[in-house]
Amino acid sequence: MFNFAQLDLPLIQAPMAGGITTPQLVAGVANHGGVGSFGFAYSAPEKIHADLLMAQSLTSGPINANFFVFSPVCLPSDQIQVQAMQALRSLGVGGVQSLTIPAEPFYPSLMNQLEPIWQARPAILSFHFGLPPEGVIEKAHALGIAVGISATSLAEALAIESAHADFIVAQGIEAGGHRGQFDFLAKDGALSTLELTAQLAKHCRIPIVAAGGIMNGADINTALAKGAQAAQLGTAFLCCDESGAPPSYRHYLLHKQDRSTTLTKAFSGRLARGIENTFTRTMQDQVTLPFPIQNTLTGPLRQWAVEQQDAEYQSLWAGTAYAQMRSMSTKDLMQQLRNEIGQASMTL
Repeated sequence: MFNFAQLDLPLIQAPMAGGITTPQLVAGVANHGGVGSFGFAYSAPEKIHADLLMAQSLTSGPINANFFVFSPVCLPSDQIQVQAMQALRSLGVGGVQSLTIPAEPFYPSLMNQLEPIWQARPAILSFHFGLPPEGVIEKAHALGIAVGISATSLAEALAIESAHADFIVAQGIEAGGHRGQFDFLAKDGALSTLELTAQLAKHCRIPIVAAGGIMNGADINTALAKGAQAAQLGTAFLCCDESGAPPSYRHYLLHKQDRSTTLTKAFSGRLARGIENTFTRTMQDQVTLPFPIQNTLTGPLRQWAVEQQDAEYQSLWAGTAYAQMRSMSTKDLMQQLRNEIGQASMTL
């Protein structure tokens, strides 16, 4: 069973869906002392199986397979559907012409997605948005697979511990991508990464992984000092050579660093943090469909924006500290982080 003590670097490369976490990126991190992670949120079982086998052919290091725990959802009233569609069409760009209201099923079957996991047996299986169905954690453990689940509050962390997961990912408000809140309608305490990490380390017995706004070795050391056993970095890897991020996305990460990040639900129906652009500004306070129906609805628009190399209509997920972005190979970034951890340790 995976143990954080076996890592050369106390680091998990965060799972990022949408083709960002390529087998080459995942294997590169695992080959150089950390945990490489796939974001399989919407992936079909065939794609999951192929990606895992490819990564496993490139590394013997630890791999994490991450999944969303979707909640049952249905289409809202016809009036809300019309308002949500009008909001998108009012953008007036080419990609909105092909938008249609999605039909069921609105999200993939998690149990079907997990079938390749039981065959490939990565070191870690992790979840976002809640606890997996009953029996999943037990099956993973029987196959020697460790389980991690993200939490945004102490209450969520205690539920994770009670479910017999192996570790908790403490997701601070600074994190890029989707907020991992179990109940997105509940009040969000919006704790910072370090506040949440310290709180969970005090009250939980299982290991804590700090996630959100962590970009360099000094940040990692600070998280460890707050009680984390490792840090999870996502944004820091977006501009690695092996990342699947489109060129237009990379350009904004590296050259539009005067822009703030913002939490928006306009892309997917659930709050997620990314770089402000025309889409997030125009869609602020507009009607959206529930998650993940809105995500499917906006998919053709986001794909059109990628093809047009127009990042103003893409979901540019990024954490609050993205201005510290570095563009290099995964190997070089891992070495840089290793050096920074050593330098920060010497100054403590």
